[in-house]
Amino acid sequence: MSSEILSQNEIDALLSALSTGEMDADELKKEEVENRVKVYDFKRALRFSKDQIRSLIRIHENFARLLTTFFSAQLRTYVQISVASVDQIPYEEFIRSIPKMTILNVFEVPPLDGRIVMEVNPNIAYAMLDRVLGGRGTSVNKVDTLTEIETKIMSNLFERGFEHLQEAWATLADIDPILSEFEVNPQFLQMVSPNETVIVISLNTQIGEASGMINICIPHVVLEPIIPKLSVHYWMQTSQRDRLPHEREKLEKEVKNAKVSLVAEIGTADITVQDFLQLDIGDVIDLNTHLNSQFSLKVGGIPKFLGQPGKVGNKMAIQILDIVKGGEEEDDE
Repeated sequence: MSSEILSQNEIDALLSALSTGEMDADELKKEEVENRVKVYDFKRALRFSKDQIRSLIRIHENFARLLTTFFSAQLRTYVQISVASVDQIPYEEFIRSIPKMTILNVFEVPPLDGRIVMEVNPNIAYAMLDRVLGGRGTSVNKVDTLTEIETKIMSNLFERGFEHLQEAWATLADIDPILSEFEVNPQFLQMVSPNETVIVISLNTQIGEASGMINICIPHVVLEPIIPKLSVHYWMQTSQRDRLPHEREKLEKEVKNAKVSLVAEIGTADITVQDFLQLDIGDVIDLNTHLNSQFSLKVGGIPKFLGQPGKVGNKMAIQILDIVKGGEEEDDE
């Protein structure tokens, strides 16, 4: 059923057409059923679910923040990078969508198979180059005549920037990005078959006054071994699994640093309130404890140890002889 909202005049016109016989309700139902059928293009196979696409968006939003911080420090100018879109398209369509002359950085990501392409719009690439060389970030579109020095500077800059993908992908796989190829013509870059499904992450990039796109193309073969890790269920399990040991460790650390009172109870005696009120300095209270008997050491008012009095040098001391089991420990037994 269409989600379009009809106005009152349109509803009245529709009812009038049905009542006069100009329209047939059965034909409307048939048309509705026919509209549910969609043509499936086998050349554009959708191999990733919406859930997995959302996970990729979340991962590369973190990557975009890392790139923003890195390029801001390297270029010392205003840099803003954000995820514009994440799409799954045939590799051939990705090649057609980028400029005929552009900056293509091809990375291997061992231990995963396949290669990842980071395509940087020339407008952005030359603005970065100008900043590295001490300029104001002016862009010059002459990518087809890159010198060896320009190629070296650009490849080094993007290679170091792409290393942050290792941190962004830490929850998926422990990868080690390596720049394997630097190209300017997409037609010379044939990583996978034209109909192979690839994930294209498009990043809106602002470098000073220059703006453009950075596209990251990830073939299906690269993500295939780690696809199960892209599900929300896995993320929830992982976050809970990672969080619990951390919280337990933090709790143990806080408990170990907590201060408690330790009281050595040498003995007890029963006296009247009148005797208590008449107590004075020098008075002696006879305790019901023998000199050689063990007495209780209380932690927070709870008996935990048995000990005996003694001396260490010129100081009074208590030697712990045994542990008093009780409470939860007694229940565990």
